[in-house]
Amino acid sequence: MSTKDKGQGGVGRRDFLKLFGAAGAAGAAASTLPLGGSASADEMVVAATGKTHHHVTDVTKTRAEDSGYEFFNIDESAFIEAALDTLIPSDSTGPGAKELGVAIYIDRQMAGGYGKGDRLYLEGPYGEGTSEQGYQLPMTPSELIRAGIADVEAYVQENHKSTFDSLSAKDRAAVMTDLESKKVDLPTVPTATFFGLLLQLTIEGYFADPMYGGNKDGAAWKMIGFPGADAMYMDKIEPFRNKPYQAEPKGIQDII
Repeated sequence: MSTKDKGQGGVGRRDFLKLFGAAGAAGAAASTLPLGGSASADEMVVAATGKTHHHVTDVTKTRAEDSGYEFFNIDESAFIEAALDTLIPSDSTGPGAKELGVAIYIDRQMAGGYGKGDRLYLEGPYGEGTSEQGYQLPMTPSELIRAGIADVEAYVQENHKSTFDSLSAKDRAAVMTDLESKKVDLPTVPTATFFGLLLQLTIEGYFADPMYGGNKDGAAWKMIGFPGADAMYMDKIEPFRNKPYQAEPKGIQDII
């Protein structure tokens, strides 16, 4: 969780971002789906939760500059911003998720059709299920996120006598680590499902097209060398044959 720590496989933050950023950004550019998610992010959620997360494309705001929260209240937005700063903090590798407006991306998803579960089957039975059986909760994604935030805040209040955003960076990282490893048993929502969805949304917003609220000014794309959503590269083939292709990233709104 720290800016310098490496995971069990010895993969540092730079390698992590290149691995998941390249896969996610390439997936977003290869299709016209506005959510900007990736197969790699989905795999992370399956690994963390045992459940497959289904994308539903819905955008209620399409400009990163629209920075007012539509779904989260003041306390929830403070939690989300602190969580983003913990999951992908800024460091020498590049800007963090909070700086790139990922909170707005998540807020828009929760306020829109995806968060409301417009295309999710939400009827019972609600057994644990397998990863192949997909989402197995009676809650919509927005209900899951809201209830999960309340659960974590209650846990932090009980154990630290504080709110999550008021904790030190070290203590916030410890709470997130305990959620990820399921050491915390949240009373309202499955811990792994909540953490998995929060992590996936963070990755999506960090690498999505800037028009959806995160990845401000294409900074995450610039960091990993992704050229963006430009669909025509025919004129680049010969000039850059066997050479690195370096260009200012283009978002969807730059080419329409």
